[in-house]
Amino acid sequence: MNKLLAEDIYYLMVLGRAFEYAAKENYMKGNISGFLHLDIGQEAFSVGAIKAFDKGDIFATYREHIMAMARGIEPKSVMAELFGKKTGVSAGKGGSMHLFEPSRFFYGGDAIVGGHIPNAVGCAYARALQGNEDGVLVIFGDGATNGGAFFESLNIAATHKLPILFLCENNEYAIGTKITRATPFLEQAKKAEPYMLTYSVDGMDAEAVYEAVSSARKQIQEGHGPIFLEAFTCRYEGHSVSDANSYRSQQEMNHCKAKDPIEKFKKELKQQWLCSDDEIKNIEQKAQQTVNEAVEYAQNSIDPDVNALFEHLFYEESKNVVS
Repeated sequence: MNKLLAEDIYYLMVLGRAFEYAAKENYMKGNISGFLHLDIGQEAFSVGAIKAFDKGDIFATYREHIMAMARGIEPKSVMAELFGKKTGVSAGKGGSMHLFEPSRFFYGGDAIVGGHIPNAVGCAYARALQGNEDGVLVIFGDGATNGGAFFESLNIAATHKLPILFLCENNEYAIGTKITRATPFLEQAKKAEPYMLTYSVDGMDAEAVYEAVSSARKQIQEGHGPIFLEAFTCRYEGHSVSDANSYRSQQEMNHCKAKDPIEKFKKELKQQWLCSDDEIKNIEQKAQQTVNEAVEYAQNSIDPDVNALFEHLFYEESKNVVS
């Protein structure tokens, strides 16, 4: 990592938090409807992982706003999608949980917990057949590791030595259920140990996440087969905006927020990369301005035409499909 990359990561983390707070505010105003899952507190994980996996395919969970922007999708297009506008990244049809941009190899937002993991394995299999070394990154929460498709995916990936990185975001809660109430241990990497190499990382440390994902990505590119990486994080909000988060004590939340990833990385910018207060302030102001412009863009964008309801309902022949 160098200073330019560190500054970019900090910008994206600050952008992500400001974006999420703006999304929450507009949800409360009624400008955003449906489901909204905020990533506040987990910015180090979302930005660090995506920046490290700069090539290849990415399959993400439905808590993917920050990941999408870190991948290079315009914040205004993401916000417009949340508003259900035609100018949104998914043309207003996906909303918060379905941010999809093939040009960025970002197949993110799957509303089914763990539903995207088999898809990612299939993509990795295709990559292997094509001789493409970029590989696949699939991101999922700790709750997804209890599903049958998760173990089937591990088995297939390991058997065929596929170029895929399984990245588990362990915030210790599957919606409102503590992970240790649904599985006998906290470390979900134990489930993958019989199948592949496993590692763990502090998901609240952006540089640590970046380095861990970079290292794992290099291994899968070199033909070592699949890797399982577990990042321990903490989300500050409830599962979604409709979740009061009442199942977590104030003591737990205070402990969680004491590890704030943005404040931690700000200190690193000053100490390790010698960034001045003015440089950091400029980054923060730029991020906030970008979010303000994204909200304005979404507010002024048009709604999808009603006929869009009848598009993409049935199979359409594709030149990329071999029959």
